[in-house]
Amino acid sequence: MKRPLLLLLSLILGASLARSVVAQEGPPEPSHTSTAAGPAIPVDQENVGKAKALLDKAIHALGGEAYLGVRDMQQEGRTYSFHHGRPTSNGVQFWRFVEFPDKERIEITKQRDIAMLYNGDKGYEITYKGPHPIEPKDVTDYLRRRRFSLDVVLRKWTTDPKVALFYEGNAVAAEQPAIQVTLINDQNESVTLYFDAETNLPIKKTFTWRDPDDKQRNLEEEIYDNYRLVQGIMTAYRFTRNFNGDMAVQRFLNTAKYNQGLNPAMFDPNARYDPNKETAKH
Repeated sequence: MKRPLLLLLSLILGASLARSVVAQEGPPEPSHTSTAAGPAIPVDQENVGKAKALLDKAIHALGGEAYLGVRDMQQEGRTYSFHHGRPTSNGVQFWRFVEFPDKERIEITKQRDIAMLYNGDKGYEITYKGPHPIEPKDVTDYLRRRRFSLDVVLRKWTTDPKVALFYEGNAVAAEQPAIQVTLINDQNESVTLYFDAETNLPIKKTFTWRDPDDKQRNLEEEIYDNYRLVQGIMTAYRFTRNFNGDMAVQRFLNTAKYNQGLNPAMFDPNARYDPNKETAKH
């Protein structure tokens, strides 16, 4: 089944990472917010205004309407996986396809005959033997990351009146001067974004969650770097994901495209989709 490659592909998507106790706790509980769990507490409107203004600047820096209008995305590059911060391979070439809001497919190997795809809340591994459902726990991990993804936060959280915004001022992120904003939704889930102090582009995102089995709090971080302008959209050509302080995944893009239109068959596990034939058409 080419199991080692499947394990590597799983790491690319961050679907299975080792659980470890994180020494660093998540952002402190805000002293003034409003959640479904309790009565509303007055919020500093000036602080909220600063947070909203910074988020608007970030969206504008990413491309404004062009960024918000992205329907689908294609990426090709090389990815590396790590275990406790140490590389587990020399890296593999990958092809990634995303159709917003809830479809994603990643292919690896030169033949592109191993893939992992997600459609809604379902996940599948696809090999020469056909599609196989992904383990429920791994699907849960993926869906959590999608819910906290940068695109979801900037597109949905920022326009949700139930989400509280907190401007937290100057910070350092990825060894760069940054400005920090935290968003908290009505489920009391929080995500912290760090924006470049000069360009307003996102450079880091963090969120925490408590493991339902061992009850320990886990910290996930994403770092965005080497931005390039593609079709009017600023695109991070280097992406790093850390888990509890250790590097877990790193991706380097060679190409990126937007709104090219994707074949619906690539997100259907039973469609016998052949990516090589699709490439030949173009």
